[in-house]
Amino acid sequence: MAEVHLPAADWPQRADLAALVAALDPADEGLVRYVGGAVRDTLMGLPVKDIDMATPLEPAEVIARLGAGGIRSVPTGLAHGTVTALTDGGPVEITTLRRDVSTDGRHATVAFSAKWEEDAARRDFTINALYADPRDLRVCDYFGGLADLAARRLRFIGEAEARIREDYLRILRYFRFQARFGSLPADAEAEAACSALAPGMKGLSRERIASELMALLALPDPAPTITRMAQLGVLGEILPEADPAALPALIAAEQAQGIAPGALRRFAALLPADPATAERVGARLRLSLAQRKHMALVAGRKVPDADSRRLAYIVGREAALDRLLITGGSIAPLEGWDVPQFPLKGGMIVARGINAGPDVARILRAVEARWVREGFPNAVRIEALLSEELG
Repeated sequence: MAEVHLPAADWPQRADLAALVAALDPADEGLVRYVGGAVRDTLMGLPVKDIDMATPLEPAEVIARLGAGGIRSVPTGLAHGTVTALTDGGPVEITTLRRDVSTDGRHATVAFSAKWEEDAARRDFTINALYADPRDLRVCDYFGGLADLAARRLRFIGEAEARIREDYLRILRYFRFQARFGSLPADAEAEAACSALAPGMKGLSRERIASELMALLALPDPAPTITRMAQLGVLGEILPEADPAALPALIAAEQAQGIAPGALRRFAALLPADPATAERVGARLRLSLAQRKHMALVAGRKVPDADSRRLAYIVGREAALDRLLITGGSIAPLEGWDVPQFPLKGGMIVARGINAGPDVARILRAVEARWVREGFPNAVRIEALLSEELG
């Protein structure tokens, strides 16, 4: 097969990466390669966010060579062979070649290796096991990842069931990568394995499940993948409350109204219109308090709200946008409009002769309710409303 090289891109030309390679491989012995997402995404013409490197050098030697080259490093995962180099262009993870010694479905015990193919064999998908030599950008492919990338085909390396049993999170990673890179029909062996082994995800940490689910929902159009997960019994194992039916309409509304994809908004759309259920699911998946509060507010939806500005005043702009998008309402009235603050204060009512106490609070609520119903009129009208309430 003809040699394949990375196409032209800005990141391989970075001076800080050249210095990093020179520090790790000063004698030009081929001791370092780019690996994973940076290689895959460059081959697909996509922007590259993170740079990862692999090397047969063990972590202590990596740290020593970086130090000798004047490059600071952080031992971010020594047990798994990872050192993070702090370069001018951002952090770069450098991981020693590894092979799995044992796995338990969540974690792996690894041993360091000197063989590139052994390291490639322990990765999840063929398209993620691509390496590139920083000297000439030649791509090294041990399991047919280049052909799969060209065909937009997502395959596990080796037997799908065996790879999933090593780490059940790979089921969710499969669907995320399928939504981003795959084409249909999907790999039958992979889908069958994901379906059969889905109950194994119950042993995963809730944070890992939530992280993968949110990453999937943040993609441009995850609706077909989420539907397929439901059909295969995968979605029900991690989110039994979910109904994918609302997702296509929401994504269409986002696109039609020029709204960026929102993972939390889409998550809320999958759940019933019940704040208690949204709060319970958020707590179970260890979402932040702010995320859980937002989900509960969005779950209070029923039908499209006729007065979107009033809704925004009551639940907040972001929750209102999400509720309107999910229910098919228009967000146009909120564009370029900031939620106002109610200007009337208790002291202003006391100044009108009302004793401080429950009556002040009651009058405040009454005037505010009328102010909202009338569309947030100006101070003159607020004075009139107050006079009417006092009269």
